[in-house]
Amino acid sequence: MSSNEFLSIKQRFGIIGNSPKLNHAIQVAAQVAPTDMTVLITGESGSGKESFSKIIHQLSARKHGKFIAINCGAIPEGTIDSELFGHEKGSFTGAYEARKGYFEVTNGGTIFLDEIGEMPLQTQARLLRVLENGEFIKVGSSKVQKTDVRVVAATNVNLLDAVEKGKFREDLYYRLSTVPIFVPPLRERGNDVDLLFRKFASDFAEKYRVESIKLTDDARHMILRYRFPGNIRQLKNLVEQMSALEMERTITADTLMKYLPQQGSNLPAIYKGGSSEGGDSLSERDLLYKVLFDMKKDMNDLKKLVHDLIQDGDVDTSVIEDNPNLFRNMDKTPALPQESSPKDFSEPIYINSAESDNDDSYDYENVHDITHEEDESLSIEEKEKELIIKALRKNNNKRKYAAQDLGISERTLYRKIKQYEID
Repeated sequence: MSSNEFLSIKQRFGIIGNSPKLNHAIQVAAQVAPTDMTVLITGESGSGKESFSKIIHQLSARKHGKFIAINCGAIPEGTIDSELFGHEKGSFTGAYEARKGYFEVTNGGTIFLDEIGEMPLQTQARLLRVLENGEFIKVGSSKVQKTDVRVVAATNVNLLDAVEKGKFREDLYYRLSTVPIFVPPLRERGNDVDLLFRKFASDFAEKYRVESIKLTDDARHMILRYRFPGNIRQLKNLVEQMSALEMERTITADTLMKYLPQQGSNLPAIYKGGSSEGGDSLSERDLLYKVLFDMKKDMNDLKKLVHDLIQDGDVDTSVIEDNPNLFRNMDKTPALPQESSPKDFSEPIYINSAESDNDDSYDYENVHDITHEEDESLSIEEKEKELIIKALRKNNNKRKYAAQDLGISERTLYRKIKQYEID
């Protein structure tokens, strides 16, 4: 394929971008289009898979036939057979007249089956028969009918995993994936993000009759680094929002941040497999025990270090004489109570830093009792109650924000308020 032909395809179907993965997908679609081979298009939601099905249809000998795009996940399981293959009058409740299905209507054309992984197993068996023999039977009929339809399928899930889980037929998978085409996600297309932004900005400026928005260098750098989990669809919506709402047509990084959902950093958090309450992954009691005893152990290690320095003559011995209680029982390391010891703190999960990065979550000045003698009991309930009261006062009794400060769910906070009878 010449460069002029390649550019012509992009212009004809409105494809913006020059990334190698995108160009490869276009080339495969153009090469397979003149054949009648079944094609499976894979890629994340919003990456533009339907555009490739149109390329395949329009560049084929079937371009004068019908093209129908069907979202298999949007059709209820009880009616999808009727939608695809038709039904006879009286075949089920509500079937007041006979109806032609899509495979009959598009005879000589192309059917695009989007989200093929959502198709029920019973319908998969019917589809396999169409692909292998070009035959189908209407719901409520015994008559075999013929059809000449090219099938282009698409999915955003791993069909091989679905096959292993018994949710997708293995024979249908291999029949569909005669020619696989992978549409890359937006985050793997490099500078295509900037090209698409400018294209959408121009389109919406014309639509709303306003000046086109532009990005500053900092904003452009930010948008190129953003992962765009919603792909092209998300970028298009983002540009439309800013085009319609922003009075200032030059978009800065600060302005852009207001529209980009916060992805957060992958911070490890403590996790305990299984929770009897089904709410927070780790109970507040276990968390407090771990924090308190870790602090106690660190304090003992620090006292031992000071004591060793004193013994070596590096520090004045008056430190021990002036603080006899501080160095009492310093060699003893507290043990976690059996009934309250956390079971497993080794497995990490990930939380959004925006929900946990709060310097005011705990008032450590009021946890100084951790340096007292070993025989002094630690009242976790009192500390817990005290922290909850502080968080509520700080946030004017707004439980939502108090729960965020404490790092627990609002439901758990409500339960603790009732438990400790906090007014």
